Amino acid sequence: MKEYHVSNTEDFTIGQTIDVGTFTEGQFVDISGKSIGKGFAGNMKRHNYSRGPMSHGSKNHREPGSIGQGSTTGRVYPGKKMAGKLGDQQMTVSNLKILKIDTKEHLLIVKGAVPGKPGNLLSIRPTKRV
Repeated sequence: MKEYHVSNTEDFTIGQTIDVGTFTEGQFVDISGKSIGKGFAGNMKRHNYSRGPMSHGSKNHREPGSIGQGSTTGRVYPGKKMAGKLGDQQMTVSNLKILKIDTKEHLLIVKGAVPGKPGNLLSIRPTKRV
């Protein structure tokens, strides 16, 4: 399914399957995967912006507000947080503790949330402790 770079190749053979037996209970791992896609989202949902005033003639309820200067630059700077596609990105959740290993069913039970929907492919590697 995936190739991994290792520092010492003498411990492995070509075509070897790496299963849950390589991990130990109590070990900390980093899990990478594709997050759940949420489609097109506005500023408030995508960047956790607060809303504008709701009364006295305000028309700025869920709007982004000012996006730049007037005629001095005449453009919007790159990287401005605006509405757009939310989710559906490669994410890594670090320092998840392995609670239990089921070698018969090839299952790792970890404490915490992992990225993505049920059935997504995940990449699991040991956490590099400093």
